[in-house]
Amino acid sequence: MITDAAVVILAGGQGTRMKSRMAKVLHRAGGKALVEHAIDTARQVAPPDRVFVVVGHQADAVRAVAEAAGVGAIHQKEQLGTGHAVMCGENQLASLGGILIVLNGDCPMIRPETVQQLVELYRQTGSAATMITTDLADATGYGRIIREPNGDVLAIVEHKAATPEQLAVREINAGFYCFDAAAFWKHVHEIRTDNPAGEYYLTDMVAILLQAGHRVTALKIEDSSELLGINNRLELAAVDRLMRDRKVRQLMLEGVTIERPETVTVDKDVEVGMDTVIGPFAQLTGKTVIGENCRIGASSILHDATLADDVEVFPFSLISASTIDARAHIGPFARMRMGAHLKEGAHVGNFVELKKSTLGEGSKSMHFAYLGDSTIGSKVNIGAGTITCNYDGKHKHQTHIADGVFVGSNSTLVAPLRIGEGAYIAAGSVITDAVPAKALALGRARQVVKEGWSRKPKAD
Repeated sequence: MITDAAVVILAGGQGTRMKSRMAKVLHRAGGKALVEHAIDTARQVAPPDRVFVVVGHQADAVRAVAEAAGVGAIHQKEQLGTGHAVMCGENQLASLGGILIVLNGDCPMIRPETVQQLVELYRQTGSAATMITTDLADATGYGRIIREPNGDVLAIVEHKAATPEQLAVREINAGFYCFDAAAFWKHVHEIRTDNPAGEYYLTDMVAILLQAGHRVTALKIEDSSELLGINNRLELAAVDRLMRDRKVRQLMLEGVTIERPETVTVDKDVEVGMDTVIGPFAQLTGKTVIGENCRIGASSILHDATLADDVEVFPFSLISASTIDARAHIGPFARMRMGAHLKEGAHVGNFVELKKSTLGEGSKSMHFAYLGDSTIGSKVNIGAGTITCNYDGKHKHQTHIADGVFVGSNSTLVAPLRIGEGAYIAAGSVITDAVPAKALALGRARQVVKEGWSRKPKAD
């Protein structure tokens, strides 16, 4: 954490090349909005009360993301360039002193370690500004970095203004900066709009600071993918793929087995314990946390799910916003949602759905059941075809099933309802009244058999 750093994230532009009604920085890659990635990086570099997002296009929506992350917002009413975006925050930023770091809200790949290296070079060289650069095989359209013999930055030359010798330079400006805050605010209003777009360009600060006698340096990084910006859907998809490849590689190096890793989707914030095995085409999204020695079956989808150790999720199961305790089994083709909780050793089988329900230790529901708004104790057996009727057309109601209950197949439990410890529910019953402990409840019509009925002639 760099306590004297303030970070400004440029996120006010519309991004017309995205061909979208949504602000560019709100599009998602790696499971998060682009601007969220920039905020995550900034929060690992500077204190959150010194991190600010410049909002402009769809300001309220982008501001909401910033506020949810605990950082500030700067409103750029008119989008008049990158220099103008930072100047809009002068009242909030100039008094902070220290150093000023500028990041881009549409560049989600930049690592906190790289920003820290930028600051280290700034401090070591005593520069007024340090910028991030990289070499590109094809630098067409980018400003070229022209260096002094000692390695300092002499100039940034835009592609259209470059000489043939300068066009041969492969080192380009990536648009990430670390400024001495005092020098920046002293000179920032010298930026002019004498360019075809009539905008205030932050890159002009390099020439302004050099002209004022300050030193400008550059940090060249080898992995240019860190600096990728998003301008269209193709680039969005490419960055999403890179971020997910990076995450999958990280997990495998940490001891997670991933079968067919090129098919698996894992969001940035997902955590997976050692010796867990993830099957092909699985999706682990949101803030999912998986313990050690688990097995996630093929094509299963886990979103904001929490799994303890030794959990097995069989293929094609869906777990959303739910908690699974140790040694529980789920699936195949099961669905856990909206706060479902499987306690230790519980088993849920094929085509079973739990919603806002708890299934106790060692309890089982193995086939074709819906258990909604229910609290189910330990060592309970839920027979195939059982449903809890939790909705009366206006309100949801609770079902409480105590420990050791046996619910026969094809039972209908009409809430609100309580079933006492050790009770039995006969198969095919409709239960509407409370069942005492250790009782047998039957709720079905008496069977009638008419012998020889099928031999009688049928009417035409």
